[in-house]
Amino acid sequence: MKVLGVSAFYHDSAASLVIDNDIIAAAQEERFTRKKHDSEFPINAVKYCLNEASLSISDIDNIVFYDKPFIKFERLLETYLQESPKGLRSYLMAIPVWLKEKLFLKHTIAKILAEEFDLKRKDINQKILFTEHHISHAASAFYPSPFEDAAILTIDGVGEWSTTSLAYGKGNEISVLSEIHFPHSLGLLYSAFTYYTGFK
Repeated sequence: MKVLGVSAFYHDSAASLVIDNDIIAAAQEERFTRKKHDSEFPINAVKYCLNEASLSISDIDNIVFYDKPFIKFERLLETYLQESPKGLRSYLMAIPVWLKEKLFLKHTIAKILAEEFDLKRKDINQKILFTEHHISHAASAFYPSPFEDAAILTIDGVGEWSTTSLAYGKGNEISVLSEIHFPHSLGLLYSAFTYYTGFK
């Protein structure tokens, strides 16, 4: 099984290639574009990963994105509705971007890859999968580890709804045991303090 992982359109876009259980290559787009925290689609990182394995995009079985846009969009809408009319300006700025780009990532990813590698969009489209954000974090820590089983704690700002998750990994399975959901978030608390002290 050849899996191309893609992170894009938020910050620090990157690509990785896993064949069976081995990480073959991984790279951040900023290494090629020289733009710090580059958020564009990581086409250079994708090409690097494919070249490292002497593969073409047609050889890839699955292309996996690190979260589920429709669930994240649901959270945004629910949050804006609960807080209205506060946040109206933020809502008016965010929603057009979501409706134009972020909500239809499958289409966007397929279009970029099809154009870049001169393929039919439908051939790429059927390979694209989405996984939950915190499962992506857990998998990136557990699967390359030397452990057959482990507890996995993931804490960040927010994924789709989850901000903190406790999972159990055994063999090739990861089971989420417990989650803390937005707006309760240690990551967002951290962000608030760093923003207050002058960091971006």
